[in-house]
Amino acid sequence: MKRNHLLIIVFAFIIALASFAGCSSGGGEAATEEPAATEEPAATEEQAAPEEEAPAVSGAVMIAAAASLENAFEGDLKPLFNAQYPDVTVTGTYDSSGKLQEQIEGGLEADIFFSAALKQMDALVEGGFIDAAAVTDLLLNEVVLITSPQSETKVTSFDNITEAKSIAIGDPASVPAGQYAQEVLTTLGVWDKVESTASMGTNVTEVLNWVAEGSAEVGIVYATDAASMPDDVKVLAIASPETMQTPVVYPVAELIRVTEENKAATDAFVEFIKSPEAMSVFESYGFKPYEG
Repeated sequence: MKRNHLLIIVFAFIIALASFAGCSSGGGEAATEEPAATEEPAATEEQAAPEEEAPAVSGAVMIAAAASLENAFEGDLKPLFNAQYPDVTVTGTYDSSGKLQEQIEGGLEADIFFSAALKQMDALVEGGFIDAAAVTDLLLNEVVLITSPQSETKVTSFDNITEAKSIAIGDPASVPAGQYAQEVLTTLGVWDKVESTASMGTNVTEVLNWVAEGSAEVGIVYATDAASMPDDVKVLAIASPETMQTPVVYPVAELIRVTEENKAATDAFVEFIKSPEAMSVFESYGFKPYEG
């Protein structure tokens, strides 16, 4: 009896141990550990504002420019500008700088003046048509003596220009190229003789055409004009700086009269003709950048 009782106690003890071991193991599947939550990046206080597109520019621009600039503007510059600003209409009027000055003073509704000399620009500044701060000296040119390729002239330089039977120059009263020619010939001491017989053109293009067609044996124009007609004229000589009182500087400026309606278009055109792209075009026509 005692032995049976002892077995019962031992058996009960074993069952108790087994039960205790089961409880300590968690009594089922072990709980899986929750993964740590990924922390979202903190929102910035201010989101970067998207870049705004430049407002479209529209309007009309009239440029009054020296005749020697016509080929560059009509041939390349206006089309290049309109490729960037298709809603801007650009018109040009081209003549001697002196005539353009008079027309502006008389009411010509130009927005930009591009002169072939400082004299006419200074006059419009003094007259209150242009703000001096708006003027930019942009280009340089040279004065050259030309003849036609078929000519048998004995003239070889400015020094012996009086050997020509007929001479064409721009009228110094209104044509800058004529003013420069007068400076050169005065320095050389032959102006009085040339003046008494020369044909006076109303602009440099007229002088160029007279020489090209042979109605004038020689003429004085800008280097860029001669370069525009290489098959029709040839250069005999380039005026040396020592014979000129002033360099051939082309200043440009916006007129004060520009209306608010066309202000943005005019500003855009002025900035364009000062750009590296436009300067490359001017140089292709024989101009040089002014670096004074």
